[in-house]
Amino acid sequence: MRVLILAAVAASFFFGSAFAQRRAGPAFNDEFHWLNEFNKASTVMVVEQGIVSRELGSRIADGVAKVIADGAKPGAKRPGDYLAYEPLLLAYAGPDATRMHSGRSRQDIIPTNRRVMLRERTLALMQAMVAARQKLLETAGQHTKTIVPGYTNGVQAQPTTYGHYLLGFASAYSRHGERLRQAYARLNQNPLGVAVYGTSSFPVNRVRLAELLGFDGNVENGYDAAQLSIMDVPVEIDSVAAFAALTTASMTADAHTQYHQTSPWLLIREGAETHGSSIMPQKRNPTVLNNLRLSSSLVVGDAQGTVIVAHNVPPGMPDYKRDHSHGALEGAITMFGHLQRYFENLAVNVPVALAEVNKEYSTTTELADVLQREADIPFRIGHHFASELVTFGRKAGVGPGGISYRDAKQVWAEAAKKYGAPPVFPLTEKRFRESLSAEGMLAASRGLGGPQPAEVARMLESEKQKLAADVEWLQAQRGKLEQAQANLDKAFASLAAPGAGK
Repeated sequence: MRVLILAAVAASFFFGSAFAQRRAGPAFNDEFHWLNEFNKASTVMVVEQGIVSRELGSRIADGVAKVIADGAKPGAKRPGDYLAYEPLLLAYAGPDATRMHSGRSRQDIIPTNRRVMLRERTLALMQAMVAARQKLLETAGQHTKTIVPGYTNGVQAQPTTYGHYLLGFASAYSRHGERLRQAYARLNQNPLGVAVYGTSSFPVNRVRLAELLGFDGNVENGYDAAQLSIMDVPVEIDSVAAFAALTTASMTADAHTQYHQTSPWLLIREGAETHGSSIMPQKRNPTVLNNLRLSSSLVVGDAQGTVIVAHNVPPGMPDYKRDHSHGALEGAITMFGHLQRYFENLAVNVPVALAEVNKEYSTTTELADVLQREADIPFRIGHHFASELVTFGRKAGVGPGGISYRDAKQVWAEAAKKYGAPPVFPLTEKRFRESLSAEGMLAASRGLGGPQPAEVARMLESEKQKLAADVEWLQAQRGKLEQAQANLDKAFASLAAPGAGK
């Protein structure tokens, strides 16, 4: 069994990663781009620190600019490894250009590269998440009073509103957004400048490197910066993606069960997010649900792959320093795109949903509550009576609305003898009917977080505020990175000759 589990995880990782490369999504900068940015920052820093003269720094900057320009040409080499990059720089600036590499190593360049590439994807993931959450909240706002069945153990449990149900998922996604912000704070720390891990005898200004590259600070300990943090930080980021995938998969599974019914109350509108069959004319297959389920599974698989690659490896090995961690984030971005389209194409049949509730006995909890609250009947006795009423109704082949008041009184009389309750049924017929209605049960809810309209309205507003805070955070992070990029470009341009690289 253990072998089968490991094989399944491995297959999920490898096949999932291969699929992730074919996913449509935003374009991200490659390693060559970021290596150029590191070289620009390092050139500025070594001149400012007096490690090289300004004259030499200008020659190095000219060489870097020319390598950047060459790399932009169609079919040009774009090496992401510094050892493959350096000969391109030497061809323009000569051996002295290697002084730019003072106090650096591939051992700190690679972790820096991983961080900035994950940084791009983390912000793109937050963007995709907030866009999907916006559509979710719009849908929840349209269905604050839409009564739908809820399930536990796969069995109808209690009625709720679709708005209340969706706000539960909104709360979960807000939590994932909070996790992503917290993980980003640990991700956006600079490892560059520690060389292999022991720093160097050059006066490398790591604070300046962090500023120029848009980091919020430095991973202080050199050994942690180059050898350890790149092991756990990608796992943390990918775990947040996996958490979001679990939430999404749960919602998807719930929605997909509707397609097992002959009269579903939740469907995808016919169009771009459904497809037909080559042989079965009646089919309107829910494409977007299939895509949601698959993409969420791939995210979980890719995230587990990141853990497996980092597991049981001595520090300094290359296994966990590669780009395997990108798959989960890119897959999660794709997943949230599908989720957004799901809500854009969702159709809720309100009467069918209510009819589904009325066929079952999911309101009988409220009957027991009313007996306790208004007739001073201990809850457990009221619960036993309600359960026996359900048994009676099911044997008679009727729903709660089909049980006569006379039959209810008879069931009560028999239960009263058994459990020591007063012999006369303590509820009027009107109150009995109200307690068994979904509308009555929901209106009677009083608890924090319940489905009653006032509480749903409050939670909806709260989730909108959380969403706005995440949007504001995202804009702030991108603004800081844009400012850092502008500062780097300006400082680098002050060294490079006018028109260098053209």
